[in-house]
Amino acid sequence: MQKSTIKPIITTVKNDDDVRGILALQQKNLKKNLTPEQIQSQGFVTVEHQFSVLKAMNDAQPSVIVKDGDTVVAYCLAMLPQFRNDVPELKTLFDSIDEIDYDEQTLKDFNYVVMGQVCVGEGYRSMGFFDGMYLKLREELSAKFELCVTDISTNNTRSLKAHARVGFIPVKDFHDATLNEVWRVVVWDWRA
Repeated sequence: MQKSTIKPIITTVKNDDDVRGILALQQKNLKKNLTPEQIQSQGFVTVEHQFSVLKAMNDAQPSVIVKDGDTVVAYCLAMLPQFRNDVPELKTLFDSIDEIDYDEQTLKDFNYVVMGQVCVGEGYRSMGFFDGMYLKLREELSAKFELCVTDISTNNTRSLKAHARVGFIPVKDFHDATLNEVWRVVVWDWRA
């Protein structure tokens, strides 16, 4: 990808082209489309979203993206609980949220948003965009939500380290038989 001469900006999804840009970047970083070496060194994304679902998610709560000119080069998907049945691969995460205790109550009893997926494109990694997107997400959503919750494949060591750096703490691991993968549920508490 050719970088533009304009400095990339962190913003939110504004239109259908931004949604299409997320999907194009997602395709390049899906685990199924990467080599084992790329997976180990650069991380990966697992869920493949459909345009209609991703558009509806962003109409309800715009996600955070990084744009280099007109190109989406990174994204951080905000997913409201109302979409729990629209992305089958995330059903086990929502089922876990219904059962996991955190700070003397069940996660589902908090006003929370799910981080549906985060991705920084090749050529834009290690430039601060991962942390910057999460800071923008917190800036945009912390007045509305108490917690940000997500899960990370325990095989994705790059993502586990990056989420810990931002402030996510692990609360529980679970095995997803459908994907045959162990996932770590992590929480970023925005109440403090």
